[in-house]
Amino acid sequence: MRIFSGIQPTGKKHLGNYIGAIRQYVDGQERAAASGDESLFCVVDLHAVTVAYDPAELRERLYDTTAVLLAAGLDPSKCVLFRQSDVPAHTELSWLLSSVVPNGRLSRMHQFRDKSGAQRELVSSGLLFYPVLMAADVLAYRADEVPVGEDQREHLELMRDAARDINRRFAPELGPGEGGKPGLLMVPEQRTPEVGARVMDLQDPTRKMSTTGGSVEGTVYVLDEGKALEKKFKRAVTDSETEIRYDRAEKPGVSNLLEILAASKRISIDEAVASMADARGYGDLKMAALTAVDEELAPLRERYAELRPDVAALEAALAQGAARATELAAGTLADVREAMGVGVPRAFSGARPGA
Repeated sequence: MRIFSGIQPTGKKHLGNYIGAIRQYVDGQERAAASGDESLFCVVDLHAVTVAYDPAELRERLYDTTAVLLAAGLDPSKCVLFRQSDVPAHTELSWLLSSVVPNGRLSRMHQFRDKSGAQRELVSSGLLFYPVLMAADVLAYRADEVPVGEDQREHLELMRDAARDINRRFAPELGPGEGGKPGLLMVPEQRTPEVGARVMDLQDPTRKMSTTGGSVEGTVYVLDEGKALEKKFKRAVTDSETEIRYDRAEKPGVSNLLEILAASKRISIDEAVASMADARGYGDLKMAALTAVDEELAPLRERYAELRPDVAALEAALAQGAARATELAAGTLADVREAMGVGVPRAFSGARPGA
């Protein structure tokens, strides 16, 4: 069971990132190791340049993100943690995949439509091509599973279709790459948490918690603590009723708090509802969710404070991971180049053009 996922180094990481992705990475690290395979986690800095950004801030955010991942429990001795731009195979494979990904499908992707609609100036071609690079990120390692949030399903489907199309067109004799059968590329499966797959904004529980599209007051950052954290939960939007029940349609604010409580305590929604049977009102629910989140994130905050100042150690961890990632991706890329008729044939692998 080989596992791969990537995370952008843009913005401060929030509770939705943690529950929907980062905590899954740590679980995946252990499951992959138990299966005798590898897990790879990538800080995708190339994806971050598809929208307007500040270069100096990008570097700082990359170190922030790397420190958060390590503080959450990723261990470079158990997994491969690396920076996307350190492995050129990602960009080359994305170009090769572009031969089978329809342009019209890219322009219809929800993320492209949302982000391009929000940008008043340049809409980069990189933003359009983003899903192809994301596909290459995963397919380069022949990963079986991708732990991501529910909002990434559209990208995962494009990725799976790209792998199928490459396999059918260029190496049908090798198999489909799914259903337990080999193939030139593996068709990965998406893994989302049963609880907390889509954490919503505390101020607008109809919108996903986000560092770019959400509210500052409704976004819980993983490094929030004390009064700042308490203030956000106390002001969380609920509704005019008093009953604490899970109903996303009729009670989105209460349901979001219940889901946060359940995810933080690693219990089911039903158990979270049952735990509030003696609550005096929504205030008790807010405090229960606050306490659960604070207890879950406190060890991460403490470890982050130790790790973040040592940039040399962070770079060393990323370099170690990049070396292994380069090795793994090189085999996949060589196979795809051979199947697609690109570059020096294997029969002449010791030669170079003009030699």
